[in-house]
Amino acid sequence: MNPLVIAHQHRLRLSRWFVPPDHYGTAVERLTAPGSVVLLESAEGCGRRTAATMLLHQLDLPTGRFEELSVEREEGGLDAAPHDRFLLDLSGTPDDRYLSAQRVLTSYRAVVEHSGARLVVVLPAGLDYLLKAEFVPLVVRVGRPYGPAVLSRYLRVAGIGFDPGELDEPELKQLLHESPMRELARLAEMIGRARDSGHYGSEFSSWRAEAVAAVTNWAGEVARQVSTHRTAQNRALLLTAAMLNGATSDAVFHGALGLLAELQHSGDETHRLAQADLGEQLTSLHIQRDHDSRIGFERLAYDSAVRTHFWVNFPDLRGNLRNWVGRAVMLPALTGDDRSNLVVRFAEQSLAAGRPGDLFTLAELWTRPGSPRRLNTEAATLLEQGLTHERYGAKVRSKIYEWAVGPRLGPDLVRVLTGVCRHIIAPTHPDQAVVRLHHLALRSGGEEIDAARAELLELVRANRRLYQQLVDRVLARLRTAPGPNLTLLLELLEPAGILFPPPWRTLRAGWQAVLVLPADRWAPIAHEWLTAVDADEWPRALDVMLQAAEGRQSVLNDFYLIARDWAEAGAQVPPEQAASRMATAYRFWQKIDFEQGIETLDGRLGASEKEHR
Repeated sequence: MNPLVIAHQHRLRLSRWFVPPDHYGTAVERLTAPGSVVLLESAEGCGRRTAATMLLHQLDLPTGRFEELSVEREEGGLDAAPHDRFLLDLSGTPDDRYLSAQRVLTSYRAVVEHSGARLVVVLPAGLDYLLKAEFVPLVVRVGRPYGPAVLSRYLRVAGIGFDPGELDEPELKQLLHESPMRELARLAEMIGRARDSGHYGSEFSSWRAEAVAAVTNWAGEVARQVSTHRTAQNRALLLTAAMLNGATSDAVFHGALGLLAELQHSGDETHRLAQADLGEQLTSLHIQRDHDSRIGFERLAYDSAVRTHFWVNFPDLRGNLRNWVGRAVMLPALTGDDRSNLVVRFAEQSLAAGRPGDLFTLAELWTRPGSPRRLNTEAATLLEQGLTHERYGAKVRSKIYEWAVGPRLGPDLVRVLTGVCRHIIAPTHPDQAVVRLHHLALRSGGEEIDAARAELLELVRANRRLYQQLVDRVLARLRTAPGPNLTLLLELLEPAGILFPPPWRTLRAGWQAVLVLPADRWAPIAHEWLTAVDADEWPRALDVMLQAAEGRQSVLNDFYLIARDWAEAGAQVPPEQAASRMATAYRFWQKIDFEQGIETLDGRLGASEKEHR
């Protein structure tokens, strides 16, 4: 499936949940005209990124690009066309970088206005005093969506039945009227989880009560529990159970021992047989163990509150927790799902604590050569969590760029980066995906580099603009890195897999570059072009090849011989196909002779062509 389609499906799902905020209509009107730029401003937590996405999504436009731009300037500038839609999220920009971000915005604005595209920018909350005067007329300040309407929409989309009066409860009022939109989304998720678990009755009021407690009450409860259990062993077991919630008790037990070792805890001098056994420890911590020996907590989402408590209240241990997760993921008792859950939970806490670098450290650790276990899937999951994070997505993309252009990169990390570029970055930042995959494809290596090149080719062969962008990049780099770029260019010239009308000007430029190579390098591509002509798929192909030759006698001679070899290979196919191939070859020979100044339109070759048709 084309990843761009996946991104479209995400926007469709988002539109089902969306409740327009106050003054949304003003932004809609501002965005109507081609070349419009709208800057959205609101208080924190009002869902302005979602509003920006919906502004662009709901535009009644013919098919065009829908991409998120980056404030980090990379290779090349913005290439925009009418009906293209762009989102620029500056909401996480700190005040010391806001002015430089506005300089990038100035360049984007000029391109958008000139091309007739549309751009919506999400502004950071509280930095309006730093906004340049030129942008002030473009600002639309949207309000907070009506909380009860937002929660109702989420619940209805999830198929959760309720009476409207059941939302008019004291326990909900503060949440509905003050909480950020993401908390209302989480509340709806918790209500759905309470319903689906079967542990909290069959009435909406019971699900609602448990969900409200999960999003509001557990922080204080966890703090009381941690203060009650002051031994390192109990706290290590509590945190490990929260990180490995759903795994077996054996995995939790050994994980807790590993955490104590990471923290250099000397241990209890009491003999192990004289200490509390695992069952006693779990019971004292109110941790359950089911008949499959898998552990869990009695209260809904309590494990999440435990994780947050330790990351928030033990900031000096965050590096140790990262190191522990780096090894805990290799516990033999963990299943693939257990490892994935551990990685996602760790990423959530690290990003919330402002430590995206911890994700990079573990991704490198898990993919380094000689690692005791291949953890490519886990490394990819880790990077995916960072790439989809609203605040740190751009930073993670920048790190992937840094890796891709860096001097040393292990084969497994190349595989991971290839996958996340193709399937995570490409749906929203296809230009950036092309840049990163191109750098990976140019590296020396084995099958992992071949895989990167294959993913790059598959991506661009489905999109005319990306294809032209990559050919231009390759041509521009032939002087500095001719070998791998020429190899890639030959593959780009293959007709197979190109899903759009041939961009003849781009293809001609590509042929002009490869014709400097010995003929045996590009002869297979010429054979494929002749086959495409014979199938009436690429009618202009012969003319484009000759234009690229620019009258060079040696190249025209090579074309003549290559066409002969291709036609003679047709002896292996049914007679009617062989005759067709010969006629195509004669047509090419005629064009070659005409290019050399030999008139053949009414001569022997012309008559022969008619004979073979």
